[in-house]
Amino acid sequence: MNENSKTSETFELEALQKRDRAAFAQVLDQNSDRIYRLALKMLGNVQDAEDILQETFIKAFKNIDQFEGRSKISTWLYRIAVNESLMLLRKRKGNPIQLDAPLETDDGDLIPRQIVDWCCLPEKELMNTETRDHIREAVKTLSDANRAAFILRDVEGLSTQETAEALDISESAVKVRLMRARMQLREELTAFFAGKMIKETL
Repeated sequence: MNENSKTSETFELEALQKRDRAAFAQVLDQNSDRIYRLALKMLGNVQDAEDILQETFIKAFKNIDQFEGRSKISTWLYRIAVNESLMLLRKRKGNPIQLDAPLETDDGDLIPRQIVDWCCLPEKELMNTETRDHIREAVKTLSDANRAAFILRDVEGLSTQETAEALDISESAVKVRLMRARMQLREELTAFFAGKMIKETL
């Protein structure tokens, strides 16, 4: 980070801590789409995602004095959104988690590219309805903690450091959660794809 960006972020933080509504409006404009998209992928429900988006910025406004500026403001907002999403997931345990919710990533593909490498499948196979349904079911079986790490790192594309900051855990903990999530998904999906390939050869 260069000095100019540091100075800019310092001024922005000072304005936020003074409860400058214009500064908050700017932060909202810059981050609302990403926070909404994260919540939608975590929860799979538009109304819940909208509620999390609203709650994230309400809490940020109320608790801005607790933000020390050691990470990006966007990362701090991610942390609030993840915590709120996890709390909601605990309340409604057992409901489906959807990765194909109405709002998708820019390229329209919510499925991490790593799955292609894991299973030796052509990329077009991932667009198959049956395949996508099975992937959603596999992700649903992940623990809340591992799912959050997986979505932030492999679906949202955050770095390991950014994921750690968003979850308020160490980078090594992120790697452990990610490894567990990937191993579980690989086991679930490999069996599915193996059976699928056998059927296609009959």
